[in-house]
Amino acid sequence: MACISSDSSDLYDVLAGRPRLTGLALAPSDDRLIASVQVINGEGNAFVPGLWEVDPAGEWEARRVTRSLQGEYAPAFAPDGRLMFLSSRENTDPFTRTSSDSTGPGLWSLPEYGEAERIVHHPSGISAFTVAHGAGTVAYTASVLPGAADTAAHAEFREKRESAKITAVLYDSGPTRFGGADLGPAEPHTFVLRPDGTQADVGGQGVVGGGDLALSPDGTLVAYTRAVAGSDPDVNANVVVVADAATGEVRRIFSRPGHHYHRLVFTADGRSLVSQRQRELTYDTPWRVTLVAFDPASGAETDLLPDFDNWPWPGSPVVSPVPGDATVWFTGDERGHCPVFRRGPDGTVTRLTSSGAYSSLCVALDGTTLFALRSTIDSPPDVVRLDAAAPDQQPVTLWAPADPGPLPGTLTEVHTTADDGFPLRAWPVLPRDASAERPAPLVVLPHGGPQMSWSGWTFGFGPWPFAARGYAVLLPDPALSTGYGQRMQERGLGQYGGRPYRDIMMLADATQTRDDIDATRTGLAGHSYGGYIANRAATLTDRFKAIVTYGGQWNLESFQAETDLHAHARRIFGDPLTQRQRYETDSPHLDVRKAMTPMLVVHGGKDYRVPVGQALGLFNDLQRHEVPVKFLYFPDESHSVGAPNHVRILYETVLNFLDHHVLGQEWHRPQLL
Repeated sequence: MACISSDSSDLYDVLAGRPRLTGLALAPSDDRLIASVQVINGEGNAFVPGLWEVDPAGEWEARRVTRSLQGEYAPAFAPDGRLMFLSSRENTDPFTRTSSDSTGPGLWSLPEYGEAERIVHHPSGISAFTVAHGAGTVAYTASVLPGAADTAAHAEFREKRESAKITAVLYDSGPTRFGGADLGPAEPHTFVLRPDGTQADVGGQGVVGGGDLALSPDGTLVAYTRAVAGSDPDVNANVVVVADAATGEVRRIFSRPGHHYHRLVFTADGRSLVSQRQRELTYDTPWRVTLVAFDPASGAETDLLPDFDNWPWPGSPVVSPVPGDATVWFTGDERGHCPVFRRGPDGTVTRLTSSGAYSSLCVALDGTTLFALRSTIDSPPDVVRLDAAAPDQQPVTLWAPADPGPLPGTLTEVHTTADDGFPLRAWPVLPRDASAERPAPLVVLPHGGPQMSWSGWTFGFGPWPFAARGYAVLLPDPALSTGYGQRMQERGLGQYGGRPYRDIMMLADATQTRDDIDATRTGLAGHSYGGYIANRAATLTDRFKAIVTYGGQWNLESFQAETDLHAHARRIFGDPLTQRQRYETDSPHLDVRKAMTPMLVVHGGKDYRVPVGQALGLFNDLQRHEVPVKFLYFPDESHSVGAPNHVRILYETVLNFLDHHVLGQEWHRPQLL
């Protein structure tokens, strides 16, 4: 591919046009490796998923195995080697096509040689599925309307609602929305499809749930998470249900006050269930995540990482395929990287990689080889192969879908010490022509979360379009970031707009001592929690010449009442009727009179995580106080702007705004705005 030009629009076109690797699935025979890949559709307004086959030995080129306008995703293999996936592609079989067919995703099966066939259809679509590796039993999640006794009744009720043009929902309890979608009136249920073709609804999952599914290898047990609707979330955030896969009879329910469970997987012998356990951040206790093992027979729950303090957030567990082997592999942030770790049967944890960010782990049948996706901040994801036990190794790259060409900058590190003595680090990205003779202007880019880290490639709000325009970009990991031990969470507890903000400013100070950085021309741009930090900075400092806030909180009191994570936000900040301190300390809107820096506000109209009222309040407050402000509004986008054409407009507007205020250039309104 030709070298990327210095124009940020050209750079975004190259990066957005590059296929996006999002997941892997390994066949039981170990000879087929399937990668999920997203590409831009012909209209340029959405990404379409597809499946590619990668040679595990790395000897032949990858080939595409599915093709449809709607796309295919969530690959998994049946024991007989059939590739299974979800797709909204049209069912063309006249013998199985029904009047209740919908555009929702169905479950499809594709033999190695032959045509794909749809094996499960649900009138509202299927959201997730899993396969029993020893039996071929399938469990899947699909929604059912209240009062519907079975799928047929659900289809009838759904058709009546559509015919009557009814979209209203009557809620008896919350939540009412999650992510970028309204919840209800249908609720997620777990279904089991047996190898003989019969299927059964084995249990409801509450108003939120679905996606966390597991089957024992012999297909006799199904496990799923279930939200406890209407209960105090501090008592039970969610529970794990282990049920008979044939009858739905509940065998065990695992729960712990104030905890969430995610990413369930049975061990190869079916005797244990491994899960991620997340202790919710509250007013008095920091965030903490570990891996646990459940014993369905005794009801015991065992912490698998009781003394491991690398970070508070281990990723999805992958268990050994060898019966009786208690080895577990997982990923987790560590000081600007996201390595692969191995927990041996004796509890010893070994880091298998020293650099890069890994995800989507797959393990070979004999437990000696791993496959994964690997990226870095300056390299998009590739498919790689690893030894399953060797420490701090370099992976073998099997496939990179496309070469983006040389990036317009270089990545380095900066270190400093916080005001409490804690060591801090960040990634500065420097444009290639930055030097003491031509110091680059700086944009500080705090991450979202706040429980996140700058550790790998991002297809979201990332540094490279800024670097292409000539800006240095600072990617800081302040208090509440993952990858720095539990102490990093503790020092940020109750400090939502305090210590993390000060950490970022100290990392910015350390970066600006470089002679290739122009400390007199700086801006700040942040998304989500980074957008909140941008709003907080606007009321605390005048060091920046321009601030971009994208999907960030402005009024914490109204935010906690409106967000889809209402209970979570109230646990962090307190009940505003009785615990006012954190709202009064950390809510930027209370200090609007101190704001003077020109701001660009970016928000999506369907953002339920940080509702658009936060942006409207900020925009109106700044106008009332005569602070220069612009508002870039995407009516159809949610918390993150995702459509490629919209992301292009996002970068164009943000960079033109920074050029105007940071560099003193003439303001150029994007042509399509």
